[in-house]
Amino acid sequence: MGTKESPSLLTELIYFSIKDVGRAIDMKKLESPALYARLSGKKLGSPLPIRKDTPTSLALPQPVWFAFEEVEAEGLGKVYPSAKVYNDGAVTILLRGKGYFKLDELGPLSHSPLIKSQNYSYTFEDFANRLFGRLLDAIGDAIIDGIERSNLQEEHYLAYCFLEYPEHPGAFVQNYRHIFASLLIGEPDSTLLHETQIQAALARPFSYRSDDLAIFDMDHCIIFDAQHDYEDILLIIEHANYRLLELRALDRLLDLRLDEAERDLTVYGIEKNKKRKGKTRLRGKTPQRKFARIQALRFEALFILENLENSSKIIGDYFLGQIYSRLCEIFNTEGWSRSVERRLDVLSSVYDMVKTDSAERRTLVLEIVFIIVCIVLPLIQIWQALILK
Repeated sequence: MGTKESPSLLTELIYFSIKDVGRAIDMKKLESPALYARLSGKKLGSPLPIRKDTPTSLALPQPVWFAFEEVEAEGLGKVYPSAKVYNDGAVTILLRGKGYFKLDELGPLSHSPLIKSQNYSYTFEDFANRLFGRLLDAIGDAIIDGIERSNLQEEHYLAYCFLEYPEHPGAFVQNYRHIFASLLIGEPDSTLLHETQIQAALARPFSYRSDDLAIFDMDHCIIFDAQHDYEDILLIIEHANYRLLELRALDRLLDLRLDEAERDLTVYGIEKNKKRKGKTRLRGKTPQRKFARIQALRFEALFILENLENSSKIIGDYFLGQIYSRLCEIFNTEGWSRSVERRLDVLSSVYDMVKTDSAERRTLVLEIVFIIVCIVLPLIQIWQALILK
């Protein structure tokens, strides 16, 4: 049980760090030559590599892609960092490096300070955060309705891509199933995993050719491909994480707005009760303006949700479609979508309630004015006329 000595394999580690920085990004402002010079001096292309069976109609968001300077990393030689900036406010930091590692050495790598830069050592996450801060400083003017750095939502993912393996990938995984399961789950000690967890982790492998293999989990995946033909899979991994991030960020934003609406309704109700008791007067500034803003947010959230659904129509029985469906199943994106839709329904109810209350009060005021104009004033005029006589 995990006692066999594992071979040393050429492996590429690919680390994703995806953050939501604001409502949108003005892509035209990213075309400045000074910006490229400040970051790296060059811009990468953003082609859409696809498998042979993938429909040519498949369209994914196209980012602006920056390359940072390469850095040294223990065991990996060079690490090549880059950043992708999307027009709807998402930013991806990518770290890629190759090296020869034994299987049992791979697990601790993601948490080890491997990367050397300016006399400091960084883990993948720390170095990605450092690059993110540098990128955010450079593109800050292009961010529309930016989010404070302390409140940023983020997703991380690590792909172990094996370029060499001594036997067929399926047989190789089975021979070292405890180690591969621990890599997928993120468990440092492979001997602690129960057989049910191992079976669950390795249960859904994907293969396009007879000599490749890919297995996915919540924060990690393993890919076997001696031909280094997995750029399209990486793109789907990034897009699935990006969709999850946007749904989480939207869910959190709606949750905050619902809390704010609840507080305003409570205060509004207290003020109305006080007014009825004659203790205070409800001033002209009421929560209607806030709820009008919430209604605007509701429409914006609906558009975001619709855009996510449209950009995520990677459906069908082709290879990338199967992988995307599997990742969405693992990430429970349907559950997050339902949560967002529930909050949108509640916001709609709150808005309708305030609108109805406001309409009732306007109707009451009009009725009072009508009574005064049509009944009270004529009576006063009749009374005055009687006195004058």
